[in-house]
Amino acid sequence: MLFLVSIVVILVVSKKSLPIALFTGTLFLGFTVLGLGQTINQLGLTLTDSSVLLLALVVGVIPLIGGVMEETGQMEHLVKNLRIGKKPFLAFAPALLGMLPMPGGALMSAPLVKKAGRGVNASLKVAINVWFRHVMLLAYPLAPSLIATAKIAGLGLYNAILWLFPFFLFSLIVGCWFFLRKVTGRIDYTEQFSAKWLLVPLAVILSAPLLDLLLRILFRPVLTETATLVAVSLALLLALLVGKPGKAKIAWITKKMKPWNFSLIIFGMFFFLFVFRSSSLPQSIALLPLNTTMLLVLLGFFLGFATGRIQVPASIIIPVFLAKHALKAMPPAGFAVMYFSIFLGYVASPVHPCVSVSLEYFKTSLSSYLKSTALPLAIAFAACIGVSHLML
Repeated sequence: MLFLVSIVVILVVSKKSLPIALFTGTLFLGFTVLGLGQTINQLGLTLTDSSVLLLALVVGVIPLIGGVMEETGQMEHLVKNLRIGKKPFLAFAPALLGMLPMPGGALMSAPLVKKAGRGVNASLKVAINVWFRHVMLLAYPLAPSLIATAKIAGLGLYNAILWLFPFFLFSLIVGCWFFLRKVTGRIDYTEQFSAKWLLVPLAVILSAPLLDLLLRILFRPVLTETATLVAVSLALLLALLVGKPGKAKIAWITKKMKPWNFSLIIFGMFFFLFVFRSSSLPQSIALLPLNTTMLLVLLGFFLGFATGRIQVPASIIIPVFLAKHALKAMPPAGFAVMYFSIFLGYVASPVHPCVSVSLEYFKTSLSSYLKSTALPLAIAFAACIGVSHLML
């Protein structure tokens, strides 16, 4: 019962602030199950864990890269020089901007979708903006939600991506078929093409994941987060060298992006995990009559829809799954099914900020958006259940 109350606390408070929600719910759980002394001890262990510290730094740097690129015009240059067809542009432009997390990011890609999607109805434009903006969360190695949840699940990041990749391809196919199939026409460009401003911003974006992978292969660091931190730090330096913002601009970007919020989410997720594992809750939950599909797929989708988040549902489900099956790490297939089901609820959720701001921008209703996405979501959800039954 206390565990459920802590989950409710997290779900309610997360509507205002995810970091505060995670710490508040965990403190409630810790004080009532472990007591003050053990809870403070678990907090200390969380804050001094080398792996968690490095991961928190990594996810704090990533939004700064996006902020620098956006505020110095690098992303605008890149998009203007994407001389591709109308359908690929509508898919690729939101996906490209979605690779770099930033507050209100959907409002960056919405004008691009509006410009390229002339003749497309408003609810479909919302679907295009939301679906393709977030599909990279299934495969991009610098997606903070993917980095954090793979770590909590005890999986290597690239192993998790390998198992998620079929869902990523499936999502692209579903999105192209249902959202882009009837799009016609072409985009008229007025600016002169610049190879420099196509390749330079692309190099900044791609440098971090490529360097991360290279460092892991060459040096095989004990803590893989070390390689990722070096990679994202160099990518940020490259973005600064290209954009040349002054000190005042850098300070303004930092204030706008609030990188500390991303880092605090990591500490909150692992604090919850440490408190949960050190309590008697794992043994109690292991006795609950929940089958794998109910836990990973049904609960995953529900929590994704209810919270409009990925980290919160994963923070809840992964410890329960590990406790129930007495495992230290999730099977990669189980992780992929869970993550994809959460993703589906997340992109449909009315409390997901990208959905709400896109609805406002394109002046359409939630019911129209859900009507446009109902069939592709139902097909993807059915596929998720089928995979769960076959592989788990």
